[in-house]
Amino acid sequence: MSLTAAVVSPLRQSLVAIALISGVVNVLALTSPLFMLQVYDRVLSSGSVPTLVGLVVLAAGLYLIQAALDILRARVLLRIGEHFDNKLSGRVHDAVVRLPLLTRMPGDGLQPLRDLDSVRGFLSGAGPTAFFDLPWIPLYLGICFLFHFWIGVTALVGAILLVLLTILANGLSQKWVSETIAQNMARNALLESTRRNAEVVAAMGFSGRMASRWRVANEAYLAANRKAGDVAGGLGGLSKAMRVMLQSGILAVGAWLVVEQQATGGVIIASSIMMGRALAPVDLAIANWKSFLMARQGWSRLRELLSKIPDGPPVMALPAPQQELRVENLAILPPGERKPTVTQVGFTIQKGSALGIIGPSGSGKSTVSRVLVGAWSPATGKVRLDGASLDQWDREELGRHIGYLPQGVELFDGTIAENIARFEDNAEPEAIVAAAKAAGAHELILKFDIGYDTRIGEGGSSLSAGQRQRIGLARALFRDPFLVVLDEPNANLDAEGEAAVVQAIAGVRSRGGIAVVVAHRPSALGVVDQVLVMENGRQKAFGPRDEVFAQVLKVPSASVLPTVKGFPVTAQALKPLRVVAKRPEPVDESQTEQQTEDADVGH
Repeated sequence: MSLTAAVVSPLRQSLVAIALISGVVNVLALTSPLFMLQVYDRVLSSGSVPTLVGLVVLAAGLYLIQAALDILRARVLLRIGEHFDNKLSGRVHDAVVRLPLLTRMPGDGLQPLRDLDSVRGFLSGAGPTAFFDLPWIPLYLGICFLFHFWIGVTALVGAILLVLLTILANGLSQKWVSETIAQNMARNALLESTRRNAEVVAAMGFSGRMASRWRVANEAYLAANRKAGDVAGGLGGLSKAMRVMLQSGILAVGAWLVVEQQATGGVIIASSIMMGRALAPVDLAIANWKSFLMARQGWSRLRELLSKIPDGPPVMALPAPQQELRVENLAILPPGERKPTVTQVGFTIQKGSALGIIGPSGSGKSTVSRVLVGAWSPATGKVRLDGASLDQWDREELGRHIGYLPQGVELFDGTIAENIARFEDNAEPEAIVAAAKAAGAHELILKFDIGYDTRIGEGGSSLSAGQRQRIGLARALFRDPFLVVLDEPNANLDAEGEAAVVQAIAGVRSRGGIAVVVAHRPSALGVVDQVLVMENGRQKAFGPRDEVFAQVLKVPSASVLPTVKGFPVTAQALKPLRVVAKRPEPVDESQTEQQTEDADVGH
C-alpha cells in the first residue's frame, strides 16, 4: 500500500462526511439570494408583513444551521490534520534521526518536521473547503442561467477568468515557493551549525564572519520569499478586484434587463449574491494557493523521504546474546560516500574477551566501531551476535544488549539519572547507581548539589568534557549489556578517570561480556586480550595482544622507533604494555600511571 493510501484510507469516512456537509452548506448558501429575491419581488410588491416575518424566521433558522455546519466542518478538518500528524509524526521523527546514518544530510535536518507541519496546517485550515466547494459552482451558474441567459453568461465568464487566474497563480508561484523553502533550509542549517560550535566561534573570534555569512543566506531567503509573496499578493489582489468588477458587471446586466423589462428588481440583487457565492471557492483557492503549494511540495518530500526509510515489518524476538561477536568480511561505506573507506575486516571475539583497536588517524577505527553497534550498516559483510546478524534484531531490543561510548559524547537535556538510564521509563535507581559505580562515576555524581537529579542542560553543557565522558561510560554500562564498544574512552580523562575505564573494561570481561576499545593510550589496552590493527582502511593484524604487539610494535636497541604509521613509540612506552601482556588479570593502573601517562601507542 502506498503512503498516500495508507494515510487516506482511515479518513475515508471523515472525507465523505465533509463532502456531505459541504453539499448541505452550499445548498443552504442559496438562502441569502433567494431571501433577497422573495423580499424584493413578493414582500415589497404585496406589502405583506406576515410574509416578511415568515421569510425572516425561515432564513434565520437556515442561517443558524449553515453556521453550525460550517463550525462542524472546520472542527472535522482540524481533526483530520491531527490524524495526519499522528499517523506520520512517529515515522518522520524516526527518519530525521536515522537519515544522518544513511546519507549525508543537506541543509536543514529538521525540514521533514516543517514539511509535516505545513501539510497539517493546510489540512486544518480553510484551504480544503475551497476544493470541497468547487464542484458546486455549476449549481450556482445554473441558477444564474435560470434568472436570465445573459446573467448566466456573465457569471460563467467571471468563473472562467478566475479559474485561469488560479492556473496562472500555480505556474508563477511554484518556482518561488520552492526557492523560498530551499533558501530557508540553507539559512537554518548555517545558523544551527554556528550554534553547535558557539564556543569555537566565540573563542577564535570569527562570530562576525559567521554572522555575515548568515546575513547573506537570510537575504537570499528574504528575496525568494518576497518574490513568492509578491506573486501571491498580486494575484490575490487581482482576483479580488476582478471579483468586485464581475459583481458590479452582473448588477449592470441585471439593471439593463430590468430596464428592458426582461427581469424583476429582485433578480438584480439575487444574481449579484449568487455570482459572489459561485466565485467564492475560486477566490478562496487563490488566497490559499501559496500554503497549498507549500503543503503539496512538503508532502512530495515526505513521500520521497519515507520511501527511503520504510517502516519495516516486526521481527521475532531473539534470545539475549551470550557467546560471541563475529565480524564477517566487512566493507563499510560511510553515509554520503560512494567509495568504501574500510574493507576486508573480519574477526571473532568470544565472551569474556576484550578487543583493542589501534591504528593511525583515518585508518577506520571509529568507522568499524560504528558498524559494530549497528549505527551504520555495512556495504557488504555481516556483524553477528551469537550467529544472528544485527539486521535480524529489533532495534530497541538490540539496544538493550549494546553499550556505546562514541568519541564525541553527546548527552541530552535531562537529569544525570535519566541520561544514564537512557531515558527508560521508571528505571530502577539500583540499576542506575550500579552503572555509575561500574563506570567509577558514582562519587563524582554525588559531588553535584542534587546528585543524580542534577539537570545537565542541552548536550551536557553544564559538565566538563571529562564529566560527560564518565557519565557517557555509565550510560554505556547500564543494565550490563553483552557488547560494550568504547571509542577513545579515556581521551578527556585524568588518571582517576583512566583507572575507572580500565576497571570498567575488566568488569565487562569478568561478567562474561565483550568489550571493544578504540584506544590511543596504553592504559586502556592493559586489560585487553585481543588486538586489531587497522591501516589505510584495512585490517593489518588481529590476534592475541602479545603476538600482535610483538609483530607490529618491534622495539630495537634504539630508544625511539616510529613503528605505527607515523606515531613514535618509545621503549619506555611499550614496557608497560609488555609487562601487562604477561599478566592474566587486569593491571593495577595506579602502579603504571606515571609510566604510561604520556605514552601513545599509535592508534
